[in-house]
Amino acid sequence: MLEGSILDKLRSAHQTGHPDRRPLNFGVYYKNTLVALCHALEDAILAADYSPVMLTAFQRGKWYLEEADRYGEIAGRSRQVVILAAPDAGFGEHPTSQRSNVALVSLAADDPVAQEWHLVILSPSYTAMVLCQELSVADYGPGGVPTEDLERKFYGLWTFEPSLVLETVELLVDHVGQYNPALQQQLSTQVEAIAPLIQCEGAFCSVPTVEHMGDIIARVVDYLQIRQQVASPLTSLLPTSSLDINLTSSELQAFLRVAELIDQTDISNPMVATEVAALAEAMGQLLDLPSWQLHRLRLAGLLHRLAFLQPIDRVLSSGTSVSAHAESLAEAPACPLVPGIQVLRKMQRLSAIATILTHQAEWWNGAGQPAGLAGDEIPIESRILGLVAEFQQSVAQRRAPEVVLEEALAEALAHCQAQQGDRWDPKLVEALGLLVIALQQGLSLPDALPKIASGLWLMDSRSQEDLQITYEDAIGHSSVVNP
Repeated sequence: MLEGSILDKLRSAHQTGHPDRRPLNFGVYYKNTLVALCHALEDAILAADYSPVMLTAFQRGKWYLEEADRYGEIAGRSRQVVILAAPDAGFGEHPTSQRSNVALVSLAADDPVAQEWHLVILSPSYTAMVLCQELSVADYGPGGVPTEDLERKFYGLWTFEPSLVLETVELLVDHVGQYNPALQQQLSTQVEAIAPLIQCEGAFCSVPTVEHMGDIIARVVDYLQIRQQVASPLTSLLPTSSLDINLTSSELQAFLRVAELIDQTDISNPMVATEVAALAEAMGQLLDLPSWQLHRLRLAGLLHRLAFLQPIDRVLSSGTSVSAHAESLAEAPACPLVPGIQVLRKMQRLSAIATILTHQAEWWNGAGQPAGLAGDEIPIESRILGLVAEFQQSVAQRRAPEVVLEEALAEALAHCQAQQGDRWDPKLVEALGLLVIALQQGLSLPDALPKIASGLWLMDSRSQEDLQITYEDAIGHSSVVNP
């Protein structure tokens, strides 16, 4: 990582020793992946009235020229666009560069930012960024630098997290000041006006909804899938090349990024996805489930609150953030077409996960939603997920400095035991009891944030057919259609 680069400064600010800032999640991305990802994030500006400040780093002016017409459209819907790049012929001559709200910053040849690729979007309603640095010749290893431009590799991260985007914007604005102090002051004024709106409770950029973040995720997945089809027209559901794998991994990351954002909006229970995933996997181990099913359980746990994405009108009318409770599913129609689940179905390899999440609010006695399945008709992963999510929520509600953890665990277990046979599978409640005993005796479950950039190992399509057969057998006894 180049010293003095934006990526290096951000990494340093989040290293161990800064307790108020969590470590960052980095990964390697092909240029082909980044083009699709950036276009999807940029198109959100064209699709809505966000009026953002947008800062980009293109490495060289020739890459900006390839996007200049498109950036003219984006500038028409933005309050300010800043492009940083090492100048090439024609860099400042394109009509987009002459717009009053478009500023070019010509980077010096030895500026480390000239080796970076950034897209940073800041507005009260939408924040997103891609922050990457091209691999050095040494990093590429014995194979050397790829001959195909779209196979060049970059190291970095991308996110929707408002506080992290704001922090990065401030670093970029300071860097702009080395070249253009007047532009730095102009940007600082704009950022100072936006920052309080982002940081206030209920800021729309921090409230994922079906129409807002759901649409953006769908666009990201669509763009990545189009890139994959162009690169490998005959590819199946299983990626076959490193480029295919990189694109598919980025599709999965889109969902994990939003799940991460949902957790961050829940101040009272910000680790719910990580803890539910760990509990679900531990339950699966107690039940001696195969490894592919344990992976699927963990991924379902990380993504389980996507099922609770609410329509924008409900969020605005209630004035509250996204709920993590199953009441949202309980109000769904008697059909698996839950809005948040439909977002997941954009990615075919998540179809099994979508089925699991759809039925996490079913009851053992058949009184649940959305399909009214009962007993073993409910997929085993759905039964486990629903139970451990309720248990985790119950423990979180009892957490306080004066409460002994062992007591909180026992009370949460008793809460679940009171509903066994009605809401919960009695066999699973019994297994949960064994897990609670182990936790009370010192067993610790992984509580670190998931390594989002390397989460593809969680996706295992083996036995997806097994779940689907069980599911179809079950719905043969109900009125559910179109799983």
